[in-house]
Amino acid sequence: MQITLKTTLLLIASLVAAVPAHAQDTLKTANIQRYYQPVKLDLLGAASVMPADKYGFKLDPAQMTFGEWINHSTERNYLDCSTLRGEANPMPKAKTDLLKTKDEIVKNLQASFDYCDATFGTLTDQKILSSPQMVFSFLHTTVHNNEIYGNVVGYLRANHIEPPSTAARRR
Repeated sequence: MQITLKTTLLLIASLVAAVPAHAQDTLKTANIQRYYQPVKLDLLGAASVMPADKYGFKLDPAQMTFGEWINHSTERNYLDCSTLRGEANPMPKAKTDLLKTKDEIVKNLQASFDYCDATFGTLTDQKILSSPQMVFSFLHTTVHNNEIYGNVVGYLRANHIEPPSTAARRR
């Protein structure tokens, strides 16, 4: 069964409407705590544990390098969170494509998450649900970063590096 964006929005709106007034911003809080924070930590951890000389590593010649995957997360974080802020994207793809070294890539990934964290602090469920684009941008920060993390795990494992999410489960 394929669920459309309209169906998803209606479901989210009805769930939020059913929540008592004292439990406002349930969508925002649940998404950030349950889904966004863990993938943020996993991506930052993956970027940290991958050796600098492996940032150019590709699983296959047709795929992106490890560094390009991390840059893609940075670029999309800024794009989605600038949409949520209603401002121009401060770090478009043309800028993230210039990031080549591990140090600058990790620094900018962290900065993109800081930018999103500050953005989320200004949001309410009402603002998130105000338009399909707002819902998409808010949820995309979680969904897309999980997709990216799923890809970079293969890069880590191919280099005999335990992914952060696996290491965390053993603690």
